[in-house]
Order: sequence, then C-alpha cells, then structure tokens
Amino acid sequence: MVDPRHQQPQPQALFSLPTPTQTRRPSIHGHSAAADSPPFHSRAVRPPPHRFLPGLRVVPMSSSAVARVWRRSLHDGLLRGSPWRVAPATARSASTAAGATAGPKKVPPHPRKGRLLTGAMIGLAIAGGAYVSTADEAKFCGWIFKFTQLGNPLFALLDAEFAHRLAVTAAAHGFVPREKRPDPSVLGLEVWGRKFTNPIGLAAGFDKNAEAVEGLLGMGFGFVEVGSVTPLPQEGNPKPRIFRLRDHGAVINRCGFNSEGIVVVAKRLGAQHGKRKMEETSSSVSPSTNDVKQGGKAGPGILGVNLGKNKTSEDASADYVQGVHTLSQYADYLVINISSPNTPGLRKLQGRQQLKDLVKKVQAARDEMQWAEDGPPPLLVKIAPDLSKQDLEDIAAVALALKLDGLIISNTTGKIPLIGCGGVSSGEDAYKKIRSGATLVQLYTAFAYGGPAIIPSVKAELAECLERDGFKSVQEAVGADFR
Repeated sequence: MVDPRHQQPQPQALFSLPTPTQTRRPSIHGHSAAADSPPFHSRAVRPPPHRFLPGLRVVPMSSSAVARVWRRSLHDGLLRGSPWRVAPATARSASTAAGATAGPKKVPPHPRKGRLLTGAMIGLAIAGGAYVSTADEAKFCGWIFKFTQLGNPLFALLDAEFAHRLAVTAAAHGFVPREKRPDPSVLGLEVWGRKFTNPIGLAAGFDKNAEAVEGLLGMGFGFVEVGSVTPLPQEGNPKPRIFRLRDHGAVINRCGFNSEGIVVVAKRLGAQHGKRKMEETSSSVSPSTNDVKQGGKAGPGILGVNLGKNKTSEDASADYVQGVHTLSQYADYLVINISSPNTPGLRKLQGRQQLKDLVKKVQAARDEMQWAEDGPPPLLVKIAPDLSKQDLEDIAAVALALKLDGLIISNTTGKIPLIGCGGVSSGEDAYKKIRSGATLVQLYTAFAYGGPAIIPSVKAELAECLERDGFKSVQEAVGADFR
C-alpha cells in the first residue's frame, strides 16, 4: 500500500466526463450527478455542473495545467474553426484524473436547425451585398449622397474657413461619397477636343492647392479647377477673410490668393498624373482611336489649373509664365486669373493693351514647350463680373484677335467657349447660363452650403430642363436665347 503522502500528484483537467460505470441520479438543478459523489446534504464542496455542457463537471487544476489545456484548446479551436472543439484535449485530461479506461466523450455537433440558420444568415448577407452592389447600386448611391446632408448643419456652426479646410481634408482622404451612377447622356459634350461627361464643374478657390482632385472628381463633377496657384507661397490676407451671408445664401471671400506655391502643387499634380498613367498602362482596354480625348490628366474628369500672381510681384507676366512652365503639363486647361480684387493692380491687366501683352507672353511660353500628340492645354482668361460694357468689348476683341480658347465670367455671350461662374445653385440656374451662352458652368457657394448632395441634384435637374425643351444635348442649348 502506497502512503498517500508519497503518492505522485496526477494531472487534473479543467473538465471531466463521467465514466460509463458511474450511475447517475437526478439533481435539484435538472442535471445529473455521479453515484459516487457526496450526497446533497454533505458539507463537501461539489464542483457545479458546466453551464453549456451538462455532461461535464469542473475539477480544480494547477495553473500550469490550466495553461497547457488552454493552449491546446486554443490551437484546436483555431485549426478546426470552432471554439467548442475543446472536448478532445480536456477529455484526455479528465480520463487521466478519474482513472477511467473509456475514451473521451465527444461534444455533439451543432443541431441541424442551427446549421441551417447560420447558413441562411450568411446567404442573406451575401445576397444583400450583391443586391446593393449591382441591381440597386444607383439607389444606394443616392442614399449616400442624401445622407451627407445631415452634416450640413454641423458645418454651418463652424467658422467658415475652418469648415472649408475640413471639407478639403475630407475630400483629400476619401471621406466623401463617390458617384457610381453614369451621367445622363444628354449632359455629355465636347469642348477643346476633350469629352466632358457633364458641364457642371467646381470653381477655383475651393481646392487651392490641388489636395483633393481625385475625391472631388469622384463625387461627380464634370471638371475641377484648382488654384489660384502663385509662384511663391503666400499667406494671403489676414483672418478672418471668409464670411457667410446666410440670409442671401452667399459667401464673401477676401482670401487674397493664399497659396502653397507652384512647387508644392506641382508635386501633388505630378503624383496624380503618374498614377493616372500607371492605370492606363496596366488597363486591359486598348486605347480609343477616337480623336476626342476620354477623360483628363487627373482621371475620368477634366482638370483645370488656375494661375495667379504674387501680391508683391512687380512683373505679373513673369509670374504667369512661370506657372505655365511648371504646371501646364498636368492641366487639361489653364486659366490666367486677373479677376481678383484682393491683389493690388491685378484688375489693371484687364485693360485692352495690358491684356493683349499678357496673353501674348503666356501663349508664347506655352507654345514653346514640347507637347505630345494631343497638343498644349487650352488657355482661358478669368475676368471680373462687374466690368463696364466698354471693358467687356475690349476683352472680347483681344480674345478673338489672339484666338484665346475661352473666358470665365459670370454673365456674357460670345463666339468662344465660356464658363459661367457664380450664382448657380440648381439645375435651372445652370440651364439659364447655358442658354445665355455658357458652354460649361461652375459651382462654388452652392457647394459650400449644400455639400456633395448638390452635385447629383443639379445634374438631374439640368437634364430635365434640356429634355423638357426638346434639346438632345447641352451643346444644342448653348446660347439658345440669343439666336
């Protein structure tokens, strides 16, 4: 007989199974207890039955044994895909502790109904995702854009420039909705040998430093204009310099060409241009033989670069020439901005002779560069909206004489492509500008107030206006009121 004091301790298990030779009797908890266990009135502490596996009862273990069993159980669970497959490891330990000769009792598999329910839930999730991503993608995309309207009251509580900064950052990091629905075919048009999917663009002044081009084009704009970009970095006017006029739905902007400079902007646009070229190279679709360029240099939409002069510069034409040399390779069109009232002496360049000299120098700088088959980017001039009739006639004469590619102005008509900028908050507003002679239309204030949801709203309403009046395309409606 072995003295119990010298007996080697046996390994103990976290769970133990009753052996076949043990008889069972009912317990007050509805489970069963082994016949050799202490009676219910005994003062001995009986381990409670396991809550989820009634056939198991808990047995105290040393910490090292618990660690071994836990590692073994975790290993089995990860390999076999079920957290309940701990029975083989624990049962082996239990049989050693109880001295049983029978094999371990396996945990019964999940009931058939449970497996069917799990499979049905997974199937519904997959089917629902497929439905949203294919059959009902248009409706889901519409919901996302409408959902962004919930954030408009929050932005309205913020300082105007801080809200603007926050919006640019969100677009730069992709925290904005992405338009998945194709534009109505009636909105498509060709300008400067480039195809626009729609005539609704974002005006310069929102993304001054080309931080969020991809995100903004992804929201559904037909084109995005960045800038104004100055040769050297400058802070602009002192803050506060952006003010909301909520009663009129207007914004006063006195920024004064605040810019990070052409070097920083060129790096950003260069990275975007390189990404675009890589995507075109890796694409399995063969290049189109159509003479009309599909999309632009920054993606599916068209990218414009708005050039400005530094506040302290004495040679305005040199500033614009430097901008052309540095940024024109990344632009689908270029803009000479002489409209800002916040830069001293800038509007003097709108005089007939001054404008003529400036445009000649900038055109020469662009044309002396080497260009691929698609040629140099079109050159436009942005002029102030409050010019006299004589000033407008002088500018029109210069534009026609020098074969300028276009003008950006609030309200006018002409024989060259015009971009109507300002006062557009609906499709009807855009339609009126188009009928007045604008080929393209830019938003700014309406986007600041309405957020991303304004983009599909304006496009849908514009398409309705065109179809209502029998126009088959935007180009048919351009200048309709002055024919």
